[in-house]
Amino acid sequence: MDSVKEVVKEITTRLGKLFSAELGIRLRKGSSAEIFKWFVASLLFGARISETIAKNTYREFERDDLLDPEKILKRGWEGLVFTLDKGGYVRYDYKTADKFLEVMGNLKKEYNGDLNLLHDKSAGARDLEERLKNLGKGIGDVTVNIFLRELRGIWEKANPQPQELTLTAAKNLGLLENTKKVESNLEELLDIWKKNRVKGYGFPNFETALLRIGKDYCRRKKCSNCPAKELCEAVKKQ
Repeated sequence: MDSVKEVVKEITTRLGKLFSAELGIRLRKGSSAEIFKWFVASLLFGARISETIAKNTYREFERDDLLDPEKILKRGWEGLVFTLDKGGYVRYDYKTADKFLEVMGNLKKEYNGDLNLLHDKSAGARDLEERLKNLGKGIGDVTVNIFLRELRGIWEKANPQPQELTLTAAKNLGLLENTKKVESNLEELLDIWKKNRVKGYGFPNFETALLRIGKDYCRRKKCSNCPAKELCEAVKKQ
């Protein structure tokens, strides 16, 4: 079997489950309600906090019925802090509550609370990213990347560049040679996927698998624990 095809298949099938899917969010049909749920989750994932705490906090938003812009605004600052604290988001609770209220207020004012409308009004991929960041000062490149990565193929204009950790994993696995060519990294990964598609999966699954490897193993130098260590060129050179 071709080595690249083997790598793509192994990591995608083993590590490619989308973060949105893990939370029970169904993005495939592009409904405004489901996309908003993923937006809430992305705002939580975007902070320097553990993945577990972000997931737990999203579950608290579910339990408190806070998966609608209007309901979040009605909850108010103190109510949001309470929900965030229940999920373990204590370190960032105050400023995250501020961020949520600002973002939801702007989303409602500018786009009637509908992220699909924000997408439709965007002139292209970069304008889409800027519109998302302009919803509130707490939304940065990381949050936008998290949000849009899983909307590839659902939103026409969702086309963020791969995260650095994604590229690190791709390089270690021998999929990319020069990750410093920022403008071509995405195109190269897309080309690899098109030539080595895995039935039942899409490019976002492949990208998510790479991100998990980069985040959980490459960054932490836990090569011996990595589920892809037998496929990794970096490990073979050690």
